[in-house]
Amino acid sequence: MTETSSKSSPIAEELTSMGDVLFRWRSYAPLVLVPLFFFSIADDRPPTSRAWELFSFAVALSGLLLRVFVIGTAPRGTSTRGTRHPTADSLSTLGAYSIVRHPLYLANTLVALGCSLLSGTWYLPLIVLLLSFIYHERIAAREETFLQSTFGDGFREWASQVPAMIPAFGNYRRSGVPFQLRKVLMESHGLCAIGTAFLALDTLKDSMRLGRLYVDPFWLGVFIATLVPFLIVVIAKKSGAPA
Repeated sequence: MTETSSKSSPIAEELTSMGDVLFRWRSYAPLVLVPLFFFSIADDRPPTSRAWELFSFAVALSGLLLRVFVIGTAPRGTSTRGTRHPTADSLSTLGAYSIVRHPLYLANTLVALGCSLLSGTWYLPLIVLLLSFIYHERIAAREETFLQSTFGDGFREWASQVPAMIPAFGNYRRSGVPFQLRKVLMESHGLCAIGTAFLALDTLKDSMRLGRLYVDPFWLGVFIATLVPFLIVVIAKKSGAPA
């Protein structure tokens, strides 16, 4: 019994190890939605209304707005964009981090949920929520292992008061960091990604229903509107202008 136990890894360590792998491949995670969306609209059903499509888009945008708020009010040195190992010079406990420990993962879940709602099915959003929970739980385990080893009692006290993914709005404490527009402009790629996703998914949905390629002019216009700020930021960066 002792020998078997010594060879097996604790569940927490396994979650952390899996989180390392998932974090490195996080850029490709949204691609999982494509086959799920395809199968969800394979059967014949009435088209979704424009109001439902706009509601789905609003849910996705709420995730982006949360990302903008978190990034725009985050103090310097709280985290980096490394893809191998987490790093942080300080523990962020104010602003969005005073109501939920992983606000960016909550934001990403809202974006994915908005995209899944576009299908008009009841089960795809549930599947997406479940997959998002499993996916982010493992990445969060990876991050919290690092934070606990780095900040010790400070992290444990904060984590005991702030939930991981379900916001406790009554705990909110203002960050005090001025909103940093320059950092937020980097999220223009997220806005473009949402516009691209809705155009692609709506085109797939309508084309399958009609039996021919159909591009909704409305979502084409939304895509163009989200592409323009992204291109402006890219051109500004290429030209060396401050973004």
